[in-house]
Amino acid sequence: MKLTRNTKRASGMTLLELTVVILVLLSLISILFIGARAWKKGSDRAASILTIRNVQQAVRSYANMNGKNAGDTVGTLQADIFGAGKFIENDPTIVPATGSNHPAGTGYAYTITAPTVIPAVGTLYLTVTGTDAADYMPTAGTTDDW
Repeated sequence: MKLTRNTKRASGMTLLELTVVILVLLSLISILFIGARAWKKGSDRAASILTIRNVQQAVRSYANMNGKNAGDTVGTLQADIFGAGKFIENDPTIVPATGSNHPAGTGYAYTITAPTVIPAVGTLYLTVTGTDAADYMPTAGTTDDW
C-alpha cells in the first residue's frame, strides 16, 4: 500500500481572496465618488462666476450703448438687461418654483446689489447669497476690470 500526497489544489478563489478583492473595489469606488463631488463643486463654482461675469458685461454694454456712467440711476436697468432679445435671455435672479436657480442648487440665489444704479468698475452688480456663498463668487482682486 503506497501512500501518496495529493498536491492538486481545487480551482477557484477562497473566501479570503474574494473579500480582499471586494474591499479593494469598494475603496476605489469611494475614491471615485469623492473626486466626482469635488469636480461638481468646481464646475458649479465656474458656472456661477461665469453668470456673474456675463451680467457684468451686459450692464457695461447697456451703459456704453446708452451713454450712461457709473453711478447713474436708471429706472429700468434690470428690465432693459434681462429678457428675450436683450443682453441676457434669462434673468438669473428669478427663483423657479422648484427652488433656487443657482448652479449649486437650493440654498443659493443671485441678488442684484443696486437694481437701478450703474455700478462702478470693480463693483459687482450681481452677487450670490446663501450658505458658503463666498465659494461661488469671484475672489477679491479679480473684478477690478469688470
